[in-house]
Amino acid sequence: MPIDQAARSCGVSVGMLSKLENGKGVNLEHVLRVLDGLGLTMLVVPKTHAPLLERASGHAMKTGELATWE
Repeated sequence: MPIDQAARSCGVSVGMLSKLENGKGVNLEHVLRVLDGLGLTMLVVPKTHAPLLERASGHAMKTGELATWE
């Protein structure tokens, strides 16, 4: 998808999306708007939990299993 189309669908400017793409500083509100516009979400967890979640995600991708949380 071209950057102008992506920016429009996320409700942000092309310049802001370009900054985000290039790792420049942007407002968290804009990041969340872009994630939502692209159908993504952000999960914030303690750093110590990240490796466990990465392994679980990798396993789920390999096996095609979806985790269910209760």
